[in-house]
Amino acid sequence: MSYNDRFIRASRKEQVDRVPVWYMRQAGRYDPEYRKIKEKYSLLEICKQPELAAEVTLMPVRKLGVDAAILYSDIMNPVASIGIDFDIVANVGPVIHNPIQSAADVERLKPIDVEGDLGHVLETIRILDRELEVPLITFAGAPFTIASYLIEGRPSKNYLRTKALMYGEPKVWHELMRKLGDMVIAYLRAHMANGGKAFQLFDSWVGALTPADFRTFVLPTIERIFEELSDLPQPKIYFPGVSSGELLPELGKVKANVIGLDWRVSIEEGRRRLNHQYAVQGNLDPTVLTAPMSVIEKYAAEIIDQGLQEPGFIFNLGHGLFPEASLEKLAELTKFIHAYSEKAIQSQRKEEAKHV
Repeated sequence: MSYNDRFIRASRKEQVDRVPVWYMRQAGRYDPEYRKIKEKYSLLEICKQPELAAEVTLMPVRKLGVDAAILYSDIMNPVASIGIDFDIVANVGPVIHNPIQSAADVERLKPIDVEGDLGHVLETIRILDRELEVPLITFAGAPFTIASYLIEGRPSKNYLRTKALMYGEPKVWHELMRKLGDMVIAYLRAHMANGGKAFQLFDSWVGALTPADFRTFVLPTIERIFEELSDLPQPKIYFPGVSSGELLPELGKVKANVIGLDWRVSIEEGRRRLNHQYAVQGNLDPTVLTAPMSVIEKYAAEIIDQGLQEPGFIFNLGHGLFPEASLEKLAELTKFIHAYSEKAIQSQRKEEAKHV
């Protein structure tokens, strides 16, 4: 099999023969084989075993036929290197044992040592670079999303402590953003140097902010991350997470190639809000996967039809897969996306040829 670079080409708004597809959280608990591995090892234990982490990364590529792999890891992995003590607790998420509450707490955060502390992540990337026949996407958590865990101490619904620090002590907040930005830049640069073919910056919870607060407290750091990594040739994705549609018009200076959209904004409207600058990725509501296959295909076809209106479209979900999702339906959906989009692209080209 030759190397499948559809995802890379779509990221760069180049011509493709069919729409590429991958799914956020595609290595996860919906897969019975993965659940068996999780009975034996925790997420962090898997991450520390490069051969096992690589195998888990490869599983959905083999089973679903997707056009890209995403590194099996967690957005919290790099924060241990800067001095944060945490666990990933089942049915809770990240739990921080030394949460950030003051300027002194921010001051004690040290620079990341990717090679020294996270060599196992880099080794996993190197293994995958040798074994994959599709591009490997690596990722990092964006500073606001990471900060929300570090300050709240665990996942939050209202981000009360996070916003209290942001509004009440802006100097401390901006220093935290600077340090987390430095961490992300070093971490992703090391990923790309060791075989990553693209990266995604996950800002899962930044949609909790107003556009004005996003502009003031977060966007400068996002712009700096992409600016400082702009020399890298690999495609770069920014996913501003759930409920982020109102933030899209703010992203015009972000030097990313692709913006991920959640399901609350259509592909068409997302492109309009982004001023047609970027390739876009998305944006099926993950819960649609609970529906009969005919319904799933109807929703997917509508998204593909909008995606193909302009160059630069990658099919994905509007957020991550959930444990109740069906492996069989996902494999069937992937086949449908490929077949439906290939036919639609061929029709498009025939129409274009008539007008040449």
